[in-house]
Amino acid sequence: MKEDIEQSENRVQEEIKAPLIIQTNKRLVTDEEQAENGCCEKKQDRCMVYLSTFVAVCGSFAFGSCVGYSSPTQSAIREDLNLSIAEFSLFGSILTFGAMIGAITSGPIADYIGRKGAMRMSSAFCVAGWLAIYFAQGALSLDIGRSATGYGMGVFSYVVPVFIAEIAPRDLRGALTTINQLMICCGVSVAFIIGTMLTWRTLALTGIIPCAILLFGLCIIPESPRWLAKIGHQKEFELALRRLRGKDVDISEEAAEIQDYIETLEKLPKVNLFDLFQRRYSSSLIVGVGLMVFQQFGGINGICFYTGSIFESSGFPSDIGTIIYAIIQVPITALGAALIDRAGRKPLLLVSGTGLVIGCMLTGISFYLKGHEIAIKAAPILAVTGILVYIGSFSVGMGAVPWVVMSEIYPINIKGTAGSLATLVNWFGAWACSYTFNFLMTWNSFGTFILYAAVNALSILFVIKIVPETKGRTLEQIQAAINAS
Repeated sequence: MKEDIEQSENRVQEEIKAPLIIQTNKRLVTDEEQAENGCCEKKQDRCMVYLSTFVAVCGSFAFGSCVGYSSPTQSAIREDLNLSIAEFSLFGSILTFGAMIGAITSGPIADYIGRKGAMRMSSAFCVAGWLAIYFAQGALSLDIGRSATGYGMGVFSYVVPVFIAEIAPRDLRGALTTINQLMICCGVSVAFIIGTMLTWRTLALTGIIPCAILLFGLCIIPESPRWLAKIGHQKEFELALRRLRGKDVDISEEAAEIQDYIETLEKLPKVNLFDLFQRRYSSSLIVGVGLMVFQQFGGINGICFYTGSIFESSGFPSDIGTIIYAIIQVPITALGAALIDRAGRKPLLLVSGTGLVIGCMLTGISFYLKGHEIAIKAAPILAVTGILVYIGSFSVGMGAVPWVVMSEIYPINIKGTAGSLATLVNWFGAWACSYTFNFLMTWNSFGTFILYAAVNALSILFVIKIVPETKGRTLEQIQAAINAS
């Protein structure tokens, strides 16, 4: 009897154990399969985000084409249209005035007609401007066309990074927003290189190509979900968010987070330019505007606009130096885009600022040596090294990261106004730097670059003390952290 009882108990235990083991194994396999399937779905779900980013950064490429147009075409335009140096200087610098007007109006326009609407309008201005330059027979048509393209640049410089930041998942936001600066660099580099092979009128027509791609692509991609939520289009908001995240992805949590944040902001009064200087917005305003000040007054546009003359003054062949300059900035900007969501915003800014100081010091020393006839053969190499270190350092951090941070730190109720202010400051700095560069070089070449080195050294202190790290946070979490501080 005891043996029968023991045998029956053993059979029962075995029957109980067997299903549990099988079920556990099945459950483990199922979990692994789900994890693998989830990864696959995640990649597929981001296709629309990548496509939308590609379409938006066509505007950034158009931006770069405008910036790079004047450098390789200067002698040909002056010769064909009999322009004086003063007339061509006006043609080159009026771009920044158009961009300043675009910066002032970009925020309200993007808030009123949407991010896609602002990009459409900006593309139309650029196309009209390039056509005016192509058909120009005198200085007036050139200046009108250049102003129109400048206006389009000013709008693009604000709306493209904002649109990308608003559609991107938090883990991709930094890298995707940095592509904005990468495509600007590509546009400048392509204009520099093909400008040596094409006539100035044909080069103007190439500027229409990215605008045409952008206008076509805007018919395919969704509008910014955050903007749709802000204006109360609930159905379109959910549809746009689902298109960006995928059909099989649960968007309820992200949608609720965005809606809660929008509802909170709706309780706040609408702001104008003077309201930005209230205490509650001071931290965001200081960070956004401060980064734009240091980005421009560190000397980038003076060096970029007059790279050829810098190389000539130092005794290095300008054509070779300009091509090297154009080529090197693209891969380094791509490196910055790859690192921004891994290393973070602040580390890249600090590394970039340090490189800018070193580049300015090397270039300044080369002019000092040449001016005092010391190591004359080494001076050109030192100048080229300094400029390349400068542009490489700018491309990896200070070129792109301020735009990324600007698109992240402003609350959505002031994003339009505050973004316009920051972009206006940026373009004013671009004009001031490019306008004063030749005067400073005439005064003292060595002193010019030492002055830029000092500004970039101050930017390092500003980043350490003031700029917050925004890596890995949603836009709503960033606002909560800034408000808490």
